[in-house]
Amino acid sequence: MTIVVTGAAGFIGSNIVKALNGRGITDIIAVDNLTSGDKFRNLVDCEISHYLDKHEFLDLLLDGEYDGELMAIVHEGACSDTMNHDGKYMMDNNYQYTLALLDYCQSEEIQFLYASSAAVYGGGSTFKEEREFEGPLNVYGYSKFLFDQVLRQRMKEGLTAQVAGFRYFNVYGPREQHKGRMASVAFHNFNQYRETGKVKLFGGWDGWGDGCQSRDFVSVEDVVKVNLYFLDHPELSGIFNLGSGRAQPFNDVAVATVNACRRHEGKPALSLAELVEQGILEYIPFPDALKGKYQSFTQADIGKLREAGYGEPMLSVEQGVDRYVDWLMTR
Repeated sequence: MTIVVTGAAGFIGSNIVKALNGRGITDIIAVDNLTSGDKFRNLVDCEISHYLDKHEFLDLLLDGEYDGELMAIVHEGACSDTMNHDGKYMMDNNYQYTLALLDYCQSEEIQFLYASSAAVYGGGSTFKEEREFEGPLNVYGYSKFLFDQVLRQRMKEGLTAQVAGFRYFNVYGPREQHKGRMASVAFHNFNQYRETGKVKLFGGWDGWGDGCQSRDFVSVEDVVKVNLYFLDHPELSGIFNLGSGRAQPFNDVAVATVNACRRHEGKPALSLAELVEQGILEYIPFPDALKGKYQSFTQADIGKLREAGYGEPMLSVEQGVDRYVDWLMTR
């Protein structure tokens, strides 16, 4: 049976394709939008059976081209640019498209895994998969939030097959280089350090000190493992936070990135204070454009994920960034 991965040339999608290959699975239909052609590089070392543009795929799917052939659709395709304020595009691309896939999978009794987002929580301080804690700050977050509400309603009515949504927190790791400004802070820290010998972070704002705004940074390695776990357990449905379960400051990411680079340079590790003192870490004023639209703190409550039986430990920033820098050094 075939597995469809949408957003297959993207960051998380391509990592999932590679992991499926690691299991010996190559009957994969890769679906994406290669208008930005550079993304193809994420699939060069992957084995797939077919590639389709996202619009062509949906038309063929709804015309019955793949009836009886699919085991699962892993839907990672979305516009993830939180600064894109085109509401019509965002809702068509992130909400309506996902809804069409859900309806098809339910009618054909096919497993459906999809990417939600921690953006549904907005400026809240409690990150638990419950309606009272949700309040997105931008149309991207709303597009993810609205689909989650649909799933909740469908679950009350009764599902015909697995539907599992994952609220990704701050994911970082290999194969994100095409994302530009939306790539992870670890990726940007790495490139800044390699190009200039320095790393720049936002200064203090909203009661937080310089570089102390804290996020739940989760390695794409862990994100992939969770997706495969749910593929292996089609009896599990619901909405699940997918983070490390810990909040770490941006300072931790910068320190981990610089010290991993210094290890490759044969230099000793430095503390945060030493990096600041030597001018390797600098702070810039917090941008006015982000004020009131920025999550200064996120920390996934992963209790529901653990209750679903996923027991693997999540990588810390220090562990995950160290491995990520090793990968970046090979590019």
